[in-house]
Amino acid sequence: MPFSWVTALVVGFFCGLLVKRALSQTSDRRSRLIGPSRNQLLTWLDQVPLGWLIVDSRDRVQFINTRAQRLLEIPKTEKPPLFLDELDGISNLLDVIESAREHDQPQRIEWDRGEQELEIFTFVGEGESVAVLLQSRRSLEAQLSQQERWVSDVAHELKTPLTALLLVGDSLAATVTDRNAVLVERLLKELRRMQDLVGDLLELSRLENVLPGKGISLVRIHVPHLLREAWQGVKPLAEQKQVKLEMALVGQDSEVSIMGDGKRLHRALLNLFDNALRYSPEKGTIWVDLHTSAEWVRIGIQDAGPGLSENDLEHMFERFYRGDASRFRQQRGGSGLGLAIVQQIVLTHGGWVFGENAPGGGARFEVRLPISPDL
Repeated sequence: MPFSWVTALVVGFFCGLLVKRALSQTSDRRSRLIGPSRNQLLTWLDQVPLGWLIVDSRDRVQFINTRAQRLLEIPKTEKPPLFLDELDGISNLLDVIESAREHDQPQRIEWDRGEQELEIFTFVGEGESVAVLLQSRRSLEAQLSQQERWVSDVAHELKTPLTALLLVGDSLAATVTDRNAVLVERLLKELRRMQDLVGDLLELSRLENVLPGKGISLVRIHVPHLLREAWQGVKPLAEQKQVKLEMALVGQDSEVSIMGDGKRLHRALLNLFDNALRYSPEKGTIWVDLHTSAEWVRIGIQDAGPGLSENDLEHMFERFYRGDASRFRQQRGGSGLGLAIVQQIVLTHGGWVFGENAPGGGARFEVRLPISPDL
């Protein structure tokens, strides 16, 4: 599976431990209590197919593996410690390292260095030390493109027979007898469910193979209007259960707009409304709150259902995860991809989403989106 920016953050945690070990001034006795030796950790990093540097607070390279030397075109004869500011053409690298220190958060940039198209991740350690991961963007994009083509081909091959089967099912339904009506109805229901599942898988694959800010069309979107449009998509189901919507919009929040991909954000909100409706009791209420700040829009959607279990809180954004069946108010199941799609759409917009149990009961999901994403 291609190395993504999310994976980089996870790997960064490991590298943070390494930075601590590599630059630590602790005694040998204490080092032996921690685990693998410093040399062993550095040997492992030298063998990975990604470029790694460890930079101290004075911007001296204390460690650089073979792959990083090749990507940065540093001669093999040059050995640490190396002062970064004495190397040619690495001002972008120095900028992202300084940005990581300033914000005390992992940073990511794309860097075109001559003919090299690189992607850089930085992770802050103790004493303003920084670990840097480098990889060729061409290689990553080739892998993403190959995986997307494969998924698209599989989805296409599945769509064709499913469409044919649905046509056969519709023909059977026109000539069905009372004896087999239930069987034909069940057949059509399962075929449509499989068709929706194929579509969801294809969309999720596209989203996961897109770097933040890439592959989306940014236009000005009026958030309250987007919320009302998304609610219209589930309103017929809400009316069947007599579930009503209450939207709290006050002052400037009623006029807030953001830059985003309207079609995909509509899909994300539609999925959240559908999820809230799935767990709402008959004649219940779904509440929507909207809050803005100078940089962010916060959209909250809350139901009056049984809330989230510990298992839900841990796994709800994973592919194919479904909530505890005992908590369903009805037998209308889903593909288990709805919240995973919501998360990926929000991430591609530079935001994040989380779920929690509301103080007054029920589950509440909050989406946070940048008003003007800097992606």
